[in-house]
Amino acid sequence: MLLCKLIVKELASDDKLEDIFFIHYFQIFMTEGTHYTMTNGGSINSSTHLLDLLDEPIPGVGTYDDFHTIDWVREKCKDRERHRRINSKKKESAWEMTKSLYDAWSGWLVVTLTGLASGALAGLIDIAADWMTDLKEGICLSALWFNHEQCCWGSNETTFEERDKCPQWKTWAELIIGQAEGPGSYIMNYIMYIFWALSFAFLAVSLVKVFAPYACGSGIPEIKTILSGFIIRGYLGKWTLMIKTITLVLAVASGLSLGKEGPLVHVACCCGNIFSYLFPKYSTNEAKKREVLSAASAAGVSVAFGAPIGGVLFSLEEVSYYFPLKTLWRSFFAALVAAFVLRSINPFGNSRLVLFYVEYHTPWYLFELLPFILLGVFGGLWGAFFIRANIAWCRRRKSTKFGKYPVLEVIIVAAITAVIAFPNPYTRLNTSELIKELFTDCGPLESSSLCDYRNDMNASKIVDDIPDRPAGTGVYSAIWQLCLALIFKIIMTVFTFGIKVPSGLFIPSMAIGAIAGRIVGIAVEQLAYYHHDWFIFKEWCEVGADCITPGLYAMVGAAACLGGVTRMTVSLVVIVFELTGGLEYIVPLMAAVMTSKWVGDAFGREGIYEAHIRLNGYPFLDAKEEFTHTTLAADVMRPRRSDPPLAVLTQDNMTVEDIENLINETSYNGFPVIMSKESQRLVGFALRRDLTIAIESARKKQEGIVGSSRVCFAQHTPSLPAESPRPLKLRSILDMSPFTVTDHTPMEIVVDIFRKLGLRQCLVTHNGRLLGIITKKDILRHMAQTANQDPASIMFN
Repeated sequence: MLLCKLIVKELASDDKLEDIFFIHYFQIFMTEGTHYTMTNGGSINSSTHLLDLLDEPIPGVGTYDDFHTIDWVREKCKDRERHRRINSKKKESAWEMTKSLYDAWSGWLVVTLTGLASGALAGLIDIAADWMTDLKEGICLSALWFNHEQCCWGSNETTFEERDKCPQWKTWAELIIGQAEGPGSYIMNYIMYIFWALSFAFLAVSLVKVFAPYACGSGIPEIKTILSGFIIRGYLGKWTLMIKTITLVLAVASGLSLGKEGPLVHVACCCGNIFSYLFPKYSTNEAKKREVLSAASAAGVSVAFGAPIGGVLFSLEEVSYYFPLKTLWRSFFAALVAAFVLRSINPFGNSRLVLFYVEYHTPWYLFELLPFILLGVFGGLWGAFFIRANIAWCRRRKSTKFGKYPVLEVIIVAAITAVIAFPNPYTRLNTSELIKELFTDCGPLESSSLCDYRNDMNASKIVDDIPDRPAGTGVYSAIWQLCLALIFKIIMTVFTFGIKVPSGLFIPSMAIGAIAGRIVGIAVEQLAYYHHDWFIFKEWCEVGADCITPGLYAMVGAAACLGGVTRMTVSLVVIVFELTGGLEYIVPLMAAVMTSKWVGDAFGREGIYEAHIRLNGYPFLDAKEEFTHTTLAADVMRPRRSDPPLAVLTQDNMTVEDIENLINETSYNGFPVIMSKESQRLVGFALRRDLTIAIESARKKQEGIVGSSRVCFAQHTPSLPAESPRPLKLRSILDMSPFTVTDHTPMEIVVDIFRKLGLRQCLVTHNGRLLGIITKKDILRHMAQTANQDPASIMFN
């Protein structure tokens, strides 16, 4: 009871969790090896040392099965004991001191390697995706490894109006039928575009299906679940890393409405997981390994957006479950190293970390807050619509025969996307290129249709800040095409996110917001030009002034739509701020992002990643979700009145055969240990996996252990008759201080304990007598039930 009060008292302070861990498990690791006494014919007492984990560790004890949750408390205490052991030996010799220094620096080494690998892979993916995207339209004859832009860099035959055309670059129509213009050329390029798109999509989904099924999707919902303590073997393995890297390039190049930024977080976490196995400090401790994965996710966002600080905040705000201060420093360092490597590779040839880096020089004005907030409203509405529509489609995919044919689904989606995208120049563009064009301000050197304004003939020289001008026919044509592109992107993104290829959501959401923002920006610009005498424009928008920047509206719209889908706030603003490099646009970004979050929350508080976690039935307790119901622990614990009695072990009255039968007849992950069936006084808790491994190990290493051997969890083995087989002592695998609550404890406190200490289970007692057990899944089922959802959906699917 004292321990329980201590936990409840300290729940408000996350900084003290390590001390709670230490107090809770201190007595387990200070337990000494003991001896048992057998009575032999009533004459001689012999003392024999039994198998004890503290003297002879059993391989496998303390590890976890696939699709199980780790015990954060036990893992933390294991690390404390390991650290104490290293410190006690480091003064014995120079070798031990070297081992101690290696252990102390291993955390920095593993995040350095993770950052190096993440930056290198991101650069490789960017270069390969750009080349394969341009391969759909043509090929560079002078150097096959050049994309379209690189092919024309060295040409002296390009013109200002047609800077993307050069003799070295040949379209497929020129190569196959020898025509550069005309209907035949258009049709041939159309056919080749669809052919390459389907080829890339088919190859991507085939590789995922055959070699690494875990390589599909964004990966962020699963990473959030893994960081909360869930085990998914192979999700961060070497095969997943290899196939995800290859298929991510193919999926982006196929032209599907997806991005590579989300999957880059998965790629970085795979790197962090693989490198953690090089260091015993992390390879043998699941909780410590998750500190590396938190740093890796920061490195992933750092290379995805060129935003190291935004990456750290993303890891803290969006994906991490346990984020101590040292993890913050290492996340920052990993993000720094990854960004440095990517900058050294310079994949886009613009000395920037991303393709769509922009800088604005025009200030924003107070009246512009109104359209910025309207863009935030649009972002919130888009986010709410997308989450509901995408989850409904994914649920239908799971429950119908359509989900059994993932290759066919990808081919159909890719075919529809390619057929509709080619005629529209804005949907034919790579999505990152589209965002770049929408973000870019119209300068004197821009030749895009979006910059086709009617120029003032009286202008004597070219200046950087061109005044607002009336829109030309090119701008109106571009707006019409952008409206069609907006509808196309909204519909196709709903059906694309969740198919069995690597698919991120950041870039499609930003593209939708950027399209809407650019349209709004042009509308406000023209309104200010033609009605500059209105009272809202009169003070700021004089005739000949550069008043409105449509590219800024595109940037704000992109942030609003991404915030509406993911419900990110602080990290999103910092990411977009690092993209633009302008401090003065933080207020418009904050206004739009907060508005999109408020509007989205009005329709449902879940972001897209939380919605997919719930759809897949992952055991994830969201720290952002509040528990407001007045139920008690007794209302949630098992067994219920209609259930069979709780499966328990007694302290010294069961045989090896009894325990093996109990394990075979039940599927529980652990069993409470009590003094006797009559008293029901709690002694501790034993995990199913540890029991199985310990019994198997004892039968191999100890003579005389048979099915009728008495199993003892007590400190001293009771006296046994001489003809009795040798007893088996398993006290060392027993958790002698499991977390307990009384049956009258409010569930909001129980939920807080589970969230902040990462518990797997909690035992319920009444005056020291065991009544039942509450597991993490019991809490999730109860929360689903109180929210009028199906409690049976809380299972790994």
